[in-house]
Amino acid sequence: MRDLAPTLAAMLSSPGWSDVVVLAAPLTALAAAEAAGSGPRLTGSRVVLEVAAHPESLDGQLLVVLLADDHTDWRIDALISRASAAGAGALLLAGVEPLGRGAQLLAERVQLPVLGCSDPLAAHEYLRRVTADPEVVRSDLVLRAVAALRRADGDLTSVLRTTSDVLERPVTLAGADGGTLAGEPLEGGERTALVAALPRVPVAWAAPYRVDLPSGAVLIAVAVVGVGPVCWLVARLPGVVPAEVAAVPDVLSVVAPAVGERLALRRLELERDARQRTSLLGELLHGEPSEATRRRAVDLGWQLDGWHTGIRIGAEGQVDVAGRRADVVEAFDAEGLRAVVVEQGDGWSAWITAVSEPTATEVQQQAAAIRRVQRRLVQTVDTYVGVGRVQPGPSGIATTLAEAGDAAGLARGRAETGRFLHVDRLGLAQLLLAWTRTDTFQPAAQALLAPIKDQPGDLVTTLAVYLDTESSLAETAAVLGIHRNTAAARITKIQHLLGVDLTNPDERLALHLASRTTPTE
Repeated sequence: MRDLAPTLAAMLSSPGWSDVVVLAAPLTALAAAEAAGSGPRLTGSRVVLEVAAHPESLDGQLLVVLLADDHTDWRIDALISRASAAGAGALLLAGVEPLGRGAQLLAERVQLPVLGCSDPLAAHEYLRRVTADPEVVRSDLVLRAVAALRRADGDLTSVLRTTSDVLERPVTLAGADGGTLAGEPLEGGERTALVAALPRVPVAWAAPYRVDLPSGAVLIAVAVVGVGPVCWLVARLPGVVPAEVAAVPDVLSVVAPAVGERLALRRLELERDARQRTSLLGELLHGEPSEATRRRAVDLGWQLDGWHTGIRIGAEGQVDVAGRRADVVEAFDAEGLRAVVVEQGDGWSAWITAVSEPTATEVQQQAAAIRRVQRRLVQTVDTYVGVGRVQPGPSGIATTLAEAGDAAGLARGRAETGRFLHVDRLGLAQLLLAWTRTDTFQPAAQALLAPIKDQPGDLVTTLAVYLDTESSLAETAAVLGIHRNTAAARITKIQHLLGVDLTNPDERLALHLASRTTPTE
């Protein structure tokens, strides 16, 4: 039974003891109770009817005294002495009136926590159940969860709120990265500990996970399956009452299918809406919009006329683009930017519309706000962002988004800029990027690299890596998996065959663009 005995600190944090207050907490006992997993353990509960009763050996049990209305009575002092001598884990008195000064000093001296409660029998019965009948606690919580779910509204928020009410604990729906999808957000430390404990590839049949936090609190996580990626239903228990910790996974396992069903419905709605937005954007990117396209845009709240600033947000890794669109919209809203956000490829295309042409100052202020949007997003999604120039009219949406896409492509490899680039600040780099896509540059690039294309040693790739690594032979060798001397020999051979000097900035630039554009075999 001792393995089911909770600490006093855990019981004081339990919903079953929400009415229990501390009347006297000895300093050493209080410090122990606050330490994770330590402090006096309550092995059970014994009830006596009056202060004058003489308890037998208690061996860590809670001594409950029902008739002790006057907490300043001298007999309380005697009871504290006898309870301590009998080995009580704590003393619980009827009522919540403060102890007399003498009783407080005595409790501190004999190191006996003294508690008060308006309904001590209820506190006694709950402690008895968690120490002697844990299956009753488990069954009661599961049955209450089932009954509550039948009465819950159809939406996900209602299901999570109902579960939280049944457990009397915070409940969160978290993604694989620990980010909050619904419910009460996890704190930073909780999120880090959860992600570290969960499998890197969540699976639907995963057993419940228990995460013990440094504070002594516990997270219980159960996998939830919907149409989209597996996520986690997480309950937070501030203290470890073993019977409660054992019951929570069963409750979450009952709730998880209901959450998964609602996630599946919401996912289908998200994907339907995403297809509608993506289809409409495709029409805007391919010519002047028809009347039907304009009507659909109006239905979605898109403003086609005016002056538009395009934004391309790329996401690294596997990201649920449809599911995370709301986070992107929320990030724009937080910066006071009303943006149209559309799921596209491995990220999002967005644009902001102004009625009149923005001034140069307004453009820069807007770019600064978009950079702050990226800083918000990068906390949970690894992003790179490009911003196009302001362009007028419906056709301007396609133009500014194309520029934003080019800028994002450059930003992706530029950590020094925070992986954020604005076309207005790109200058020559933007023009050169556009030039590499023309019909005149492609043949010129192929002719420039022709002398080394069919040579042994994959010289075209070696050249590209060498220029990408800013002429570092060591990094070139590391990337290609060859010896540094081999890399040096190849670079010497390339310069000889091409007749160039790679220390010359102009020749380096031309070769760099050509190597980036010409496909390698």
